[in-house]
Amino acid sequence: MAHDRIHAREPTHDIERWRAGTIDRIEERDGHCVVTVTADDGEQVELVVTLAIRDLFTSRLDLAPEESPVGSQVWFRKKGG
Repeated sequence: MAHDRIHAREPTHDIERWRAGTIDRIEERDGHCVVTVTADDGEQVELVVTLAIRDLFTSRLDLAPEESPVGSQVWFRKKGG
């Protein structure tokens, strides 16, 4: 499975390849993390990442302990199918 890419901070490389959006929902499905993001252009995108990547990008968000990442801004690239 080709996983999508997601960052908690604005990328400094290949900037034109990344899109910004806001997290709408995070859920586990079939052993993966599915992050639903609304892109800045209004398109809703489902991103599939590993649980380890979920833990990494959520740890880099500026959140209080136990605060939900829903509503946070992220940068992403759709890779999976």
